[in-house]
Amino acid sequence: MSTFRPHTVGAEWFDANVPCTQACPVLTNAGRYVAAIAAGEDQLAYDIARLPNPFPSICGRVCAAPCELACRRGAIDQPIAIRALKRYVCESFGVESAQGTASYRQAVMQLPPRAERVAIVGAGPAGLAAAHDLAGYGYRSVVFEAQREAGGMMVLGIPPYRLRRDLLDAEIAAILDMGVELRTGQRLGLDFTISSLRDEGYAAIFVAVGATRSRDLQIPGVELDGVLRAVDFLLNVNLGYQVDLGDDVLIVGGGNVALDAARSSLRAGHADADEIASDREREAGAEELGAAATATLDVARTAMRQGARRVRCVMLESRDEMPASEFEVEEAEIEGIEFLHRLGPDAIVGSDRVEGLQTLDVASVFDENGRFNPALIAGTERTLPCDSVILAVGQTSDLSWIDTTDGIETSPRGTVVIDRETMATTAAGVYAGGDLAFGPRNLIDAIADGRRAAASIHQLITGDEAPRPQLTGRRLLPIIEVNRGPRAEEYTERERVPVPAEPTGRRVGSAEVELGYTEEEARLEAGRCLQCFLNIMLDPERCILCRGCADVCPERCITILPAEEIEGLQPESPSAVLVLQEERCIRCALCVERCPTNALTLEGWSEASSAPIALEALPG
Repeated sequence: MSTFRPHTVGAEWFDANVPCTQACPVLTNAGRYVAAIAAGEDQLAYDIARLPNPFPSICGRVCAAPCELACRRGAIDQPIAIRALKRYVCESFGVESAQGTASYRQAVMQLPPRAERVAIVGAGPAGLAAAHDLAGYGYRSVVFEAQREAGGMMVLGIPPYRLRRDLLDAEIAAILDMGVELRTGQRLGLDFTISSLRDEGYAAIFVAVGATRSRDLQIPGVELDGVLRAVDFLLNVNLGYQVDLGDDVLIVGGGNVALDAARSSLRAGHADADEIASDREREAGAEELGAAATATLDVARTAMRQGARRVRCVMLESRDEMPASEFEVEEAEIEGIEFLHRLGPDAIVGSDRVEGLQTLDVASVFDENGRFNPALIAGTERTLPCDSVILAVGQTSDLSWIDTTDGIETSPRGTVVIDRETMATTAAGVYAGGDLAFGPRNLIDAIADGRRAAASIHQLITGDEAPRPQLTGRRLLPIIEVNRGPRAEEYTERERVPVPAEPTGRRVGSAEVELGYTEEEARLEAGRCLQCFLNIMLDPERCILCRGCADVCPERCITILPAEEIEGLQPESPSAVLVLQEERCIRCALCVERCPTNALTLEGWSEASSAPIALEALPG
C-alpha cells in the first residue's frame, strides 16, 4: 500500500506549501516579494516585506534568515538569497532610501487614538516591535530603556560592519515618530519597578530586557585580568570604547559572535593587518546554540577590528558541527581568523594576567540522543599562549529586578515563565518576550514576540482580536502569472548569485562589509525562486488520465497510480488516480501547457479573497 493520501485543499494546505513563510517567525511572504522583484515590481516587494516586520531594513542585513534554511530551492542547489533581496528593495524604498519613511508608514495600522497607556521595558527589537504595533492600535506607549540609546542588542551587540548605525537610527526613529515615548537611562529594579508602573496606571506592561549577562565557564582562571565576556566586550566596543586586547586573542566558542570579535580585533590599529590576513588566507588555502553561534562570530570579527594581530577561536565542535552559518565562517576565514576545533577549555593560566588557555581534546560533543553533552579526554592537556581570552559561551538575563510581590515566576533556565501563545506572564497584566522569556534567540524571533505581545495586550484591554494591517491603496499579495515551459531547464540550473562583499583589503574600521545586490543581480537571483505559493491544481472531471503531464514533467513528480494504492479513497473513486508529489514540483507549468483538456491549472492563494485563483485566467 502506498503512503500517498488525498488532501483537502484550503488555506492551511496552501500555507503549508510555502515553507519560507512558515519558517519566518513573523510569517513574511518571502516568496511573494521575491517573485515581485523578479517581475520588476520593487515597490510592491518592499510593501510585502514591510507589512509584517517593523525592521525590514535591519533584517535585510542581519536576519538569521530561517526562511533560507527552509527554502525548497536548497534541495536543488542553494536556497534563494531571501535576506539579500529584502535589502535590495529596502535600499530603494526603506528608511535608508530617498523615500525616507513614506513607504515605511504605508503599512502602519491607523486605528483611532485610545486613552490607555502601555509600559514597555526594554527598547530592543521585541520592545520596539510591540511599541510599533501598539501605536498602530491607538495606544500611548512609553518605552523605558536602561542604556542611553534605544536599540538593545541591535546597537550594543551587532557590530557596525554588519549593521550601519545611521540605518539603525532611522528605523528606530520611524517607530518613535508614530507617537511612542522613549525614556532612556531608566533601569528596571533601580529607577522603577513593576509595582511602580502599576501604581502609575498603565493598562499593561511588556518586559523585554534581553539577555545582557554573559555566562561564565566554571574553570580556574576566569578571574584573571585579560579575561573578557563576549557581551561586555561587544557592548563596550559598540559604545565607542577601545579595549586593550594585546596582539594574540583566543575566543572560546564556535559561533557567529566569537568570529565577529576576532575579525574586529585584528583590523583596527595595525597598518599591516590586511597583509597579515592575506598571508593567513594563503597559508590556510537548537535555537540557543544558533544564538550563541552568532555571538561567537561577532566577538571574533570585532576583536580583529580592535587591533589584535592574531585571533583564534577555540571550540568543542568540528567544522561540520559548528552552529555558526557557513557564510559567516567563510567570511571570518577570509579575514584571517583561525579555528581550533575539537578542543575544550580546561583552565585559563597566568599569575595576575592571562598568559594562556589550557585545553583538553574532545571525545564527543553530543551524546547518543543527540543532546549537547561534551566529553573531554583526560591527559591531553596543552596550553595555547595568548594575551586575552574572550568567553563567548552564551548569555542569560538579569532577573534581580523581580520582587516576590510581583507575581512573576521564573524557570530553572533563568527565564521568565510565560504563555507562549499570548506572551502573558504569571502576573496579571504583565507580558514578557524576547531573550528574557526564551533565552538567547535570533532577532526575528524577538520581533515576533513583540508583535504577539502587542496583539495580546490589545485583546486584554478591548476583548477583541487585534486587526491585521493592510496596505492602503495597494495590492497586498500579487498574483503573478508564470509560463516557465520554454525556460524550465535554464531556470533549474541557474546558480545562486553571490552576495557582494567588500574585498578583504578594504575591510577596515567599521565599514559595512556585506554590500547589496545591483538591480541586475537582484533580478537574476529572484528569478531562481520556485514560487511555492503557486500550486498545480487538478479538475478531476476534466482529467482523462492520458499521462501527458507525467511524460512532460522534468522532475518526475507526477504519477498515475491504481486507486487501490491510495489510502482513504471512497469506493466510488475512479480506478486510477493522478498523484502530484508537491515537495518535488518546481512550478515549471509544463504539465499545464501539455494538458489537452485544461484539467490542470496553476493557482495561487490570495489572502484578500480567501479563495484559490486560477492564474491561467489572468493577463500576463
